[in-house]
Amino acid sequence: MKNKYNFGRDTYIYNNQEGVKISKYQVMAPPQEQKNLVGLEYLMDPLPIFDNPNYKGSEKLKDKVIIITGGDSGLGRAASIAFAKEGANIVIPYYNEHKDAKETQKQIQKYGRQCLLISGDLSDPTFSKEIVKKTLNCYGKIDILVNNAGVQYQSNSLEEIDDEQFDWTMKVNVYGMFYLTKECLPHLKEGASIINLTSITAFEGDPQLIDYVTTKGAIVGFTRSLAKNLALKKIRVNAIAPGFFWTPLQPNCWEALKIPTLGANSPMGRGAMPYELAPTFVFLASEDSSYLTGQVIHVNGGEIMP
Repeated sequence: MKNKYNFGRDTYIYNNQEGVKISKYQVMAPPQEQKNLVGLEYLMDPLPIFDNPNYKGSEKLKDKVIIITGGDSGLGRAASIAFAKEGANIVIPYYNEHKDAKETQKQIQKYGRQCLLISGDLSDPTFSKEIVKKTLNCYGKIDILVNNAGVQYQSNSLEEIDDEQFDWTMKVNVYGMFYLTKECLPHLKEGASIINLTSITAFEGDPQLIDYVTTKGAIVGFTRSLAKNLALKKIRVNAIAPGFFWTPLQPNCWEALKIPTLGANSPMGRGAMPYELAPTFVFLASEDSSYLTGQVIHVNGGEIMP
């Protein structure tokens, strides 16, 4: 790999021995990193693009109430904006990214919809009870649940993953999904939709994300089993497996110099901005996917073709 980072332009992967260009990719961001418990969108360079001005809503989700964990930033923010354009009111449980959450709320309100923000820790089962209680008090119902929140941290070996990191990653990514889904289920009616966020890494593995990949594999199994369990109740359960998207998860996980190469492995030679995944959330939330359950939708520029 040539040591250059042509931010916003094409660069190339080379055969190191022969110096032959074997593929090209587009650098989405210069080297950078964050070292927080969770990533912050307002610190990123460039800021992710979360709203596609060419996306016009058509009331696919008119007056629906959607809970989307981690909707304060990244893919969750993009999905929340698209949901709002389709006429939904949004509930966003988030950890402590208050500035990002307020900005997302502002963007949702710009489209004439309501947004309830609830800060707390998904790894604590009492927080899920709080989310459901506040949602019902505010809106009186729950139509769609999106288990989007997640954390990931780079570790070069299994030995580097201490018990605290493993426990936190499992509890946020898996336990939080389990707790909140269980609390929401009694209030979901026929036609409801549950959307879970897994990852491309669950299908191809990643040597530096062993604990994260473990959780994302668990989410696939949870999705398939719950889909069969709820099928006769006419509640659909599906998952999305994104490839590389420019979200706070990335600079908060990887060492700075890896950032410019993320997305290089896809046949399209680039990563993606969050707005490019938003229509997939809308599809799975709406009646457009009425005969789809137990599925994993892969959105990764062709890197994985199951």
